[in-house]
Amino acid sequence: MAYRGSHTLSKDDVNYRMHFRMINEQQVEDITIDFFYKPHTITLLTCTVLSLMYFAFTRDDGNPDNNLWVGLILVISFFLVISVLAFPNGPFTRPHPAIWRIVFGLSVLYFLFLVFIIFLNWQQVKQLMYWLDPNLRYAKREADIMEYAVNCHVITWERILSHFDIFAFSHFWGWGMKALLIRSYGLCWTISITWELTELFFMHLLPNFAECWWDQVILDILLCNGGGIWLGMTVCRFLEMRTYHWASIKDIHTTTGKIKRAALQFTPASWTYVRWLDPKSSVQRVMGVYLFMIIWQLTELNTFFLKHIFVFPASHALSWCRILFIGIITAPTVRQYYAYLTDTQCKRVGTQCWVFGAIAFLEALACIKFGQDLFSKTQILYVVLWLLCLAFITFLCLYGMVWCAEIYGPKERVSAIGKAHAWTKGRKSPPKTFYTTKSHSLCVYARKSNCIFVPAHFIFI
Repeated sequence: MAYRGSHTLSKDDVNYRMHFRMINEQQVEDITIDFFYKPHTITLLTCTVLSLMYFAFTRDDGNPDNNLWVGLILVISFFLVISVLAFPNGPFTRPHPAIWRIVFGLSVLYFLFLVFIIFLNWQQVKQLMYWLDPNLRYAKREADIMEYAVNCHVITWERILSHFDIFAFSHFWGWGMKALLIRSYGLCWTISITWELTELFFMHLLPNFAECWWDQVILDILLCNGGGIWLGMTVCRFLEMRTYHWASIKDIHTTTGKIKRAALQFTPASWTYVRWLDPKSSVQRVMGVYLFMIIWQLTELNTFFLKHIFVFPASHALSWCRILFIGIITAPTVRQYYAYLTDTQCKRVGTQCWVFGAIAFLEALACIKFGQDLFSKTQILYVVLWLLCLAFITFLCLYGMVWCAEIYGPKERVSAIGKAHAWTKGRKSPPKTFYTTKSHSLCVYARKSNCIFVPAHFIFI
């Protein structure tokens, strides 16, 4: 008997829900300790209520500022508890899905904070900053106390070595992390070069963008950025070639083995070869990659405009905590955006990707609202030229990536197919999984002669 209004889902609806769930609610398949993956909602509710009662009735509430601090911290803490219970896992499950739910919860909190900030006036924003850190009253812009691009014709070893400071290391390490996320030499080098062009075109607004040519080309692009890209891509190639077979910690009988398995829980469960473009890419996919690079540059620009307009140094916690936080939420964002861009069955972006995009534009909106004096000096011609140069270099890079795929792709695919035949030849029990590199597929063997191909971006870290 069929109930009125009930209907059977079509194959397209099933595929759509499955594809979206894989990027927004990735499931854990290698559960080793059941206790950490079973729901403990009643226990969590009891602990949170008891802790709230303890803090509410035992602490001294005579200090108004301290009351605000404690109340704010507890509101954030309870919101993160709700995040663990209600928010999606996202595309990642290592080291534990609860961590990525908390990350998503923090991104939602930051998004709501930006919405709140936008509806304040300048004096209220300054009062809020001084409440967070009274020392910000005495903060000065770096551009007001430092000189940039001075005596560029003087090139000495002492001067070059003086540039290898903590910021040079952060450039190197940051680009290593970016390469791990993007996993494409072409896109990484394009973003690196276009960022240096971004600094040139926005130098009339931010004086600290001014650099000597040898600092910008040799130290930044070639050494720091290039070295970081090489390191990140080398790690990617190593992780692509590994064989991922995870044993349960209950099946390991030595203490050393258990400790090693626990440490490996903080490493990727699997690794997927990423190809942003191929010779048959649609116009929408090409424009999607261009939009990806625009938002990436916007996020980088926000870092410098925020500390210039709201006046806090690069060494302040507001600066490096935001950079660290944006770096963390970028990982699931890139994964979800890549799946949306390359998977025709994925009809909408993941939740973390949506929130990240909203954060990037809200940060830019806050900078424009509270930096009207600064942006009144904007030279529109420079902005237009920046967008045109960014588009030209981006499409030039994309053309090169497609050309490389046409030249080198077929040979590597034939090699991958040959390896697949080698796996099945002479085996009584074929392996459960075999990863092909260029064909973007995961071959799951049901029997020795049959395999089911699943899109490679279903396999996440």
